[in-house]
This record gives sequence, C-alpha cells and structure tokens, in this order.
Amino acid sequence: MTVSHTDQATSTGAGAFLRRLPSQLRTLSARTSLAQRILLAGVACTASVVTAQQVGKPADKDAWPMVETEEGIPVTDKLTIEKCGSCHAPDAKGNLSRISWVRATPEGWAQTIKRMVTLNGAPITPAEAKAVTKYLATWHGLAPEEAKPVMYITERRTIDETNIPNETVRAACASCHAFGQPLSSRRTRTEWALLQNMHVALYSQADVQYRRPVAGDGPPPGPGAPPAPMPGQVALDYISKTAPLHSAEWAAWQPRIRAPKLAGTWLVSANVPGKGRFVGEMTITPGADAESFTTTTTLRSLATGATMTRKGGGLVYTGYSWRGRSQGALNIEKPDDLESVMRETMWFAPDQKSAEGRWYWGEYHEFGMDVKLSRATAEPAVVSVSPYAIKAGSKNVAVHIYGANLPGGLAPGDLDLGRGVTVRKIASASPTEVVATVDVASDAVAGERDVAVRGAMLQKALPIYKKVDYLKVTPETSLARLGGEKYAKGYQQFDAIGFDNGMDGKPNTPDDVALGPIDVTWSVEEFRTVTYDDDKDFVGTLTPAALFVPALEGPNPKRRFGRNNYGEVWVVATAKTEKDAFGKPLTGRSYLVVTVPSYKRWDQPEVSQ
Repeated sequence: MTVSHTDQATSTGAGAFLRRLPSQLRTLSARTSLAQRILLAGVACTASVVTAQQVGKPADKDAWPMVETEEGIPVTDKLTIEKCGSCHAPDAKGNLSRISWVRATPEGWAQTIKRMVTLNGAPITPAEAKAVTKYLATWHGLAPEEAKPVMYITERRTIDETNIPNETVRAACASCHAFGQPLSSRRTRTEWALLQNMHVALYSQADVQYRRPVAGDGPPPGPGAPPAPMPGQVALDYISKTAPLHSAEWAAWQPRIRAPKLAGTWLVSANVPGKGRFVGEMTITPGADAESFTTTTTLRSLATGATMTRKGGGLVYTGYSWRGRSQGALNIEKPDDLESVMRETMWFAPDQKSAEGRWYWGEYHEFGMDVKLSRATAEPAVVSVSPYAIKAGSKNVAVHIYGANLPGGLAPGDLDLGRGVTVRKIASASPTEVVATVDVASDAVAGERDVAVRGAMLQKALPIYKKVDYLKVTPETSLARLGGEKYAKGYQQFDAIGFDNGMDGKPNTPDDVALGPIDVTWSVEEFRTVTYDDDKDFVGTLTPAALFVPALEGPNPKRRFGRNNYGEVWVVATAKTEKDAFGKPLTGRSYLVVTVPSYKRWDQPEVSQ
C-alpha cells in the first residue's frame, strides 16, 4: 500500500500525539481508528477555547470537553443505555453524557446515530437504531409547539426562511444549511458550543464563518471601542436563549406524552400544485405496537372527479409526529404521477382531532401535496368547498360543499355563506356532498367567507372577490436540476394564483385575497445575465400544465463553448381573460435557476415505517 506524505507524518508522531490526549480519548475502543481519535481530539481541544471564551465558565483541565451545570434528562431505556452508555458515561442521576443535555426531532436523533456509526463505529443494528431513535425522539424530543414552526424541514419544503434574526446569525448558522436545522433541536449552552466545535472539526469553512465579521447589523465600533463579537459568539448567544434544553413547552408536554389513539376514519383535504384540490378519507388501523399504524386512503380530484386509493403505514414519535409511507397502484407513467410512493410527514394536534403536513416524492422531494386531516365523528363536518372563489355580482353559481355526515332535507336557509351571498336552492344533497345554487351581491365585501351547513362550519373556505388585480406565479423563486443521463432530473411545478387587492386596494399587503389558480398560458423567457447565452433554448421545456422538465446534464456541443445546459430563465404566466388597468392581459413570472445535478448528497436521515 502506498502511503502519502501526510499519512506518514501522521503515523510518525502518532504515539506522542496520543499520549497527550485526554484519558477519555486514549481509552476509546480499538475499533476507533487513529484518524477518528485525532478528529475527536480536535473537538476536545477546540472545546477548551469555547469553554473559556464563549461559555464563560473556567475551564477544567480534567473535564472533557466541558462541565455541564444544567440538569440533564435521565435516560431510562435499557437498549439506549446498552448501546450508547459505553461511550456516553452515566452519572448517579441516570444521565448519559451529552445525550441527556440534548432534545431533537426524530430526524435529528437518526442523524446523530448515523454519525456515531460512521465516525465512531458504534455497534448497533438497523432495528436497534430504529428503537433507540424512537425512544430518544419521544422522551428527549420536542414539544408540539416547538416542532411545528420547523416542520418545513422534515416536510422537505423549499421556502424563504423568515426566522433568522439578523445577517450575523445567518452567516454563522445558515450559510450551509437551513436555519430550521439547528432550530430542530434544543440544547444547553454548553451543548450548543460543542456543536459549533464539531462543525469546526468536520468542516473547514466553519471556523472562518464563526470568526469572520459580518457587516450590516449596525455601525462599526468607534475608536477605542471593543471589537464587535464574532458571528460564532453572536449565534451562540442567540440560539442558546432561543432553543434552550429546558422550556415551558417541554415541561408542560412531558407529562402529557401518551400512546397516540389514532385508529379510525379521518377526513382528508389536500392540495397538489398543478393538479388542484382533493378530498377523501384515511382509515387508520393499529399496527405492530402502540405507535405504529397501517393506512388506506382514498382521494378524489375536485377538478376531474378521478379517484385513487393509497395504502401504507406510519409511525408516531413523541405522541404527535407522524412519519409514514404510502403508495398507489404504482401504474406510474410520469414523474409527477400521484400513484408514486410518497413519504408522509404530519403534525397531529395534541388533542388528536386534526393533523396537517406534506406527502412528498421525487428524487429531490420536489413533488408533494399539502394535506389536512380531521377526525371523523358522528357529527356533520365540512372539509372543502369549490369553486376556489366567486366574483361579486355572479348569479346562479353552483357551489359544491364536501364533507361527512352532511344532513339531508336541507333548505336554503340551512346554508350560510356569509353576508352578500344568497342561497337560492339546494340542487342536490348527500352525506358527502351538497350542491347549492347561489347569487353574490355586486357590493359584497371581498374576503374569505366561512361556510356553514347547519351546525358544521369550515372557516375561510370561500373567497369572494371584486376582480383579479394581479397574478403571482408560485413558487416565486425556484430551482430545477439537469439530469437524465447518469443522474435523476429535478423537476419544478408551477401555479398561477390570482389575487384581489382587498379592502385597502393595494397589492401585496396582508388583506389581499388569494383566489386560487387562474386560467393562463405558460411560456419561458430569457433572464438576461450573460449576452448571447440563450438559456431559454437549452435549459428545458415547460408543459402546458406548467411542469418544468429540465434538459440533460453534461456538456452540449450545440451550445456556445460546449457548455452544460444550466441557466436562468423567467417562467411567465399570461392570463387568458383577466386584464390590467390598461386592458392588457395580466402576467406574473417566477425566477427559475436550472443547475447541475446534486452530485454529492449530505446525510438525509429518514425515519418512518
């Protein structure tokens, strides 16, 4: 075997180097390689700097890597103690070092276990890892109120994060990953500092990011003033206060954690970009243990009437976090086919009467449906209404109200769609659908109306509008990836949503009324950044249904300089009937970046059935 100069140098000084390591590192098991021990030593050495300069406590030369002052959360699961306790030493209170001072989502704990196996050779089987993850995510997890704001991470949503307090914290914590990643865990200040140390040990750029001043958060310090704190310090101060180990939410949730009682029938309403809205039912039945379930879901498209059945299962962590998988008949004909295997991430309300989340699929998780569940009872319930919206002054509009146990023998007076909307007659009625004919007054106030059928109500279910004032193409900024040769393509689905300006008459303000998809024609236009690059001719194609299909990856001999097919374009929607103040068709556009495949993937922990 040929040894590089770097390897030889490391081997030559190995004995002396290891003798200087803390005893905890020198006594690691034989299965831990020299390189791994050196890596851990880097964490320990860096930690001493953080202990003195950042945590604000005197360094203890015998402590590795820091001294905890907060109460930990004891570990009581025998398997977790067996598999983790050999390296994470227990104390007299039942705490395991490091573990007892962290809380995280199921994905966070799964990622940690993977790291322990990869870096430290932790001896654990997949079944054992699943059981340990299940225990830690439940009893060392997040309260529902803590998890909900960062569900977009596990739902694989691409969004513009608005939870980053300033540019300094962004530079320290969100330059390489979403800010929702650290906010998906809770730690003591010491543990947050150790997490920074781990980043420095594993990722060379982290040390620069933590110690590189970032302009923009205020004026520079004056002469003689102390230097501004570094981004790592600012981030540590912020996140240790924002996401502490002990919180009122967790203290309130711990005694309420119980086995989820989800068996039964659930009413489903869903929205799929590019395909519209769906209604249906999910039947949940008990599985192999108290937290596992099997499912059968039927969905009907409100646009086409087509139906499908999906079968699958799910696992519930912490009493509310659903992770599951389901599939249709698998007669898959295209990438955005709803028969595809989907992963399911849902947040169940603590009262276990409702849930919401995203079911997603695709190589980059780019396809998905937004799902809401409500528990079916003997009482009538309304789950969806169509059309999306009605224009003021409209006459004889057929309104379809979908639900369960809807009462029979309805009269027009049994329906209430708000002031200015008159129910003329009940065209048909069944336990799952009521069709009513309505008129909307020309002076009806624009906004979302509640829809009530006797005692059942769905809030903000039917928007009334004066006119379509503007279009918004969603997503407003988007990403697609080339592929088809060696790598899978990353697609992008678009929708054109109409908006009424609302009562203030101004666009893009909080009172604007979303009216749902508008009938448009689609096109791709050049985003002019480089002269003569003609990106729109090479990046891919847009279907009439607004699904962007990227081109092949790799050099293209037909392109200038033989470049790859990457580029930047506008995706443009032009309304077929709606006009602006000058009589021209309304338009909206989205900025689309078409880039190369993701050649290297970061660890993507998956937890489910």
